[in-house]
Amino acid sequence: MSNADVVVTGLGATTPLGGDVASTWAGLLAGRSGVGPLTQDWAAQLTVRIAAQLAEDPSTKLDRIKARRMDRSEQVAVVASREAWTDAGLDDVEVDRGRLGVVVGSGIGGATTLLAQDDILEQHGPRKVSPHTIPMLMPNGPAAWVGLTFGAQAGVHAPTSACATGAEAIAWGLDMIRSGRADVVIAGGVEAVIHPLPMAGFGSMRAMSIRNDDPERASRPWDTDRDGFVLGEGAGVVILERAEHAAARGAKVYARLSGSGMTSDGYDIVQPDPEGVGQARAMTQAIKEAGLTKQDIGHVNAHATSTPVGDIAEVKSIEAAVGHHPVLTAPKSMLGHLLGAAGAVESIVTILSVHHQLIPPTINLDVPDPGLTLEVVTGEPRKMHLDAALNNSFGFGGHNVALLFTRA
Repeated sequence: MSNADVVVTGLGATTPLGGDVASTWAGLLAGRSGVGPLTQDWAAQLTVRIAAQLAEDPSTKLDRIKARRMDRSEQVAVVASREAWTDAGLDDVEVDRGRLGVVVGSGIGGATTLLAQDDILEQHGPRKVSPHTIPMLMPNGPAAWVGLTFGAQAGVHAPTSACATGAEAIAWGLDMIRSGRADVVIAGGVEAVIHPLPMAGFGSMRAMSIRNDDPERASRPWDTDRDGFVLGEGAGVVILERAEHAAARGAKVYARLSGSGMTSDGYDIVQPDPEGVGQARAMTQAIKEAGLTKQDIGHVNAHATSTPVGDIAEVKSIEAAVGHHPVLTAPKSMLGHLLGAAGAVESIVTILSVHHQLIPPTINLDVPDPGLTLEVVTGEPRKMHLDAALNNSFGFGGHNVALLFTRA
């Protein structure tokens, strides 16, 4: 594997704060919550009746007939990847399709299609089930649609590692370029499963906040009053490019993707290792791969979901791997938890923090947990000199991913 420089040249997203990167970033800087009440009829019977729903319906940005053949998770994948592609200035560039790769993952995939078609099967029989069911529900569907949209032929991959998926996809994209398989990789994560079954399942686990009467304040990482995460939906996609390839076409560069670390806890299917040992190893790997020291890391964009155990385990892991000096922020306080999309959307936030030298605040942190021994940006965005920043993503099953971005 070569140590080729890999840069980020394009960003795309659709989130609860906005239908693109600019509106999402503006919402984060303003400290605005994307969480609200669920007004659908089916929500009335649920314990948890709040979620972070998309600000814009993705189907309105797609051809009507094509959109009907896609699961919502596939729709957001195409919408975000188109924005990233255009942002990278690739619309008018002749990209060698044999050197173009895709790595786009989802934590749960086309569950809403599966459940909807099962209802049709039960009520109306097998002849009424859509012929598009399988391509709509298959977990590689979002990646496949992105690959078809841009004619990618270097390989289309769909990692699935729960809430670490989006970050893992970006790490695999880095490896694709460094291994010499691709010059350009469209990488990211998607999720769209705000539906009664996942809501009920997470609710039964008591993993989600039940602050139904105050949705905007429900997601509160590190706050003593936190009571679980808030489910969200969305997509984040980045264009990764071999630095020489980007330079040859005069591309603008947001940041370098200088290192990645991927580990597993071997501890529990749901709970993180309370000491955060595997998480710390992922961060240490990313720092080592980038050829940096922990003193170089000024900022960590934390996974911080607003769960009692997870938030403090991560603080311990950051202290172990990086030390006491980095400043933290928690975008899930505003975005909710986008599951498979979280690591990709929050990578975009980290990239923009390095690019603009500006860290968005964490909201709803009123009374910090005594276990929070590191500084968190609250109130206003923090302007600060940043040469390097980490983005953390951890998932059910004990998946840990750390991505290290440095100034272009």
